[in-house]
Amino acid sequence: MAQKPSIPKGTRDFGPQEMSRRNYIFNTIREVYSLYGFQQIETPAMENLSTLMGKYGEEGDKLLFKILNSGDFLRGISPDELSAGATGHLAAQLCEKGLRYDLTVPFARYVVQHREELALPFRRYQIQPVWRADRPQKGRYREFYQCDADVVGSDSLLCEVELMQIIDEVFRRFGIRVCIKINNRKILSGIAEMIGEADKIVDITVAIDKLDKIGLDAVNEELRQDGISEEAIGKLQPIINLSGTNEEKLQTMRETLAGSEIGQKGIDEVAYVLKALNALNNQNTQNAQRNSDSPISLTNPLELDLTLARGLNYYTGCIFEVKALDVEIGSITGGGRYDNLTGIFGMPGLSGVGISFGADRIYDVLNQLNLYPEAVTTATQVLFINFGEKETAYSLPIIAGLRSQGIRCEIYPEASKMKKQMQYANQKGIPFVVMTGETEMAEGKVMLKNMTTGEQQLLSPNEILSRM
Repeated sequence: MAQKPSIPKGTRDFGPQEMSRRNYIFNTIREVYSLYGFQQIETPAMENLSTLMGKYGEEGDKLLFKILNSGDFLRGISPDELSAGATGHLAAQLCEKGLRYDLTVPFARYVVQHREELALPFRRYQIQPVWRADRPQKGRYREFYQCDADVVGSDSLLCEVELMQIIDEVFRRFGIRVCIKINNRKILSGIAEMIGEADKIVDITVAIDKLDKIGLDAVNEELRQDGISEEAIGKLQPIINLSGTNEEKLQTMRETLAGSEIGQKGIDEVAYVLKALNALNNQNTQNAQRNSDSPISLTNPLELDLTLARGLNYYTGCIFEVKALDVEIGSITGGGRYDNLTGIFGMPGLSGVGISFGADRIYDVLNQLNLYPEAVTTATQVLFINFGEKETAYSLPIIAGLRSQGIRCEIYPEASKMKKQMQYANQKGIPFVVMTGETEMAEGKVMLKNMTTGEQQLLSPNEILSRM
């Protein structure tokens, strides 16, 4: 007996119902992006490794899926080099391409390559899969979709304000309660200066970024292994454990980082975003009192989290992360400001800021909370039972008319036993079945059966619409 086929760990198949749910996610995000003037692009699944390497830090580079060169990929490699086992050196020679790790670096490449075609600031969104050679676990996959939105070519913090609104609106539409967390890499740089470890900013942010995953003791141990002094680690503890309102945290950090110019700049940037959103909330609250249909700007809490680090090296300003409040899962959205990402491709000084929704984790959250609208999980609305050629000929124009009105219909392809066709409707979760026999055809009507209640009604074809 042949072995049953399988798929690689960290990947998943998605059947028809699952795809309906995923498309609901993609379409919801796409609709909100479009409301804010973002335009869609796509980039190749694979990029040149020279485009990807060195953009995600040392840990990120290790997670890149590399693609062997076509043809005789071992040509030019000596037996001694193979036996030496220098994997990094060999990979550079054997692989010229890799699967994209995220959508941001390919986007930066796209901007530089197509600069003359773009009107800046350029608002783009992109919904495509990415790949990471990570250890598969709950909520973490090797192949997953990202839904990115970026604004490139503007330094304005209004971009950050609108991205926060987009995040809130998307999760409001999904019905998922979240906490939106914000921090700033300049604040983290100021903290590194304050504790006397300015040259260790990368090590500090990489370690702090793991706080939720491995805990404070493990983070402190990693800092020690990275050569951070005990005195510096001690100075870091009050900041990691800082509590209070956003305003109280900002005031404390202003005092703590009084001697750091870059730290003060980061505080100013976060304060601007929070102030703008608070003002918008207050204005919309007043409008809502006059008009019950007017929505509050942010329905989810926005929290300044000084432990948020977003361990990617290219972030330089405000950074964001979103956590679901009712499901234990990792970050479901993240992003931030990057001031010079395009500089690595020969176009320095072009600032950008973006966010990325983790579609696969959002999918898991919606599944656990059962938040999908009923229409999303219903593919066919009406099944026409096939009683034979005459009945089929009678039904086809009715089916065409219903489809023209947006009703999703199908007719069973064979004149099988009634029981088999009904079982098919039940198995697919089809809510209505139409039966047309001699009596119905003679009267120019159909028999509509509600598969949930069992109720049957003799209706004209036009009356079917009112029952959907």
